[in-house]
Amino acid sequence: MPGQIYVFSGPSGAGKSTLIRAAKQRIAGLGYSISHTSRPLRGQEQDGADYHFVKREAFRRMIDQREFVEWAEVYNDYYGTSFSSLKGPIDKGLDVIMDVDVQGARNIKRIFEESVLIFVLPPSLQVLEKRLKERGTDDEAALKKRVERASSEIGNCAWYDYLIFNDLLEEAVQEASSIIIAERCRRARRIAKAQEVFHLGP
Repeated sequence: MPGQIYVFSGPSGAGKSTLIRAAKQRIAGLGYSISHTSRPLRGQEQDGADYHFVKREAFRRMIDQREFVEWAEVYNDYYGTSFSSLKGPIDKGLDVIMDVDVQGARNIKRIFEESVLIFVLPPSLQVLEKRLKERGTDDEAALKKRVERASSEIGNCAWYDYLIFNDLLEEAVQEASSIIIAERCRRARRIAKAQEVFHLGP
């Protein structure tokens, strides 16, 4: 059976990356789709591990060649998920976890209907703003823009499959892990094995 796609979305500062890293450590057989971006590296990020960092011109060429399942321009930088980063692992039966914005999540759901969408929420906008300030990567103007965008993004959480409030990190990690484990136990994903092992009828 093909692998499953788990899409994590949420405003910048909600803690998506932290949850994804923790889920990968706790759950076996979980791959990560590494997105492409035209923005420069930040802090300890590594090319090919956190993102595939490419020039804007190279990203535009990939768009023109229809290499992306989804892509978007965010804060003047491009972000996108290539078909190759998804199809390879999924066809091998490996589950893939992703960090994608709202627009990208819609596109992935349209192409991969069985994908599971998970929205990560901060406890409040005030807490989110505090986290972004503590991160120290934006000036005041950029920080204001991120908080305004967060308000707009959060309005889309209503059509996601699952919502996680990332207040206490350990609880949020447990919820994220539980979602993935429960989805793996769905009848549709286990019935073929049950029929084979126990010689069940169709």
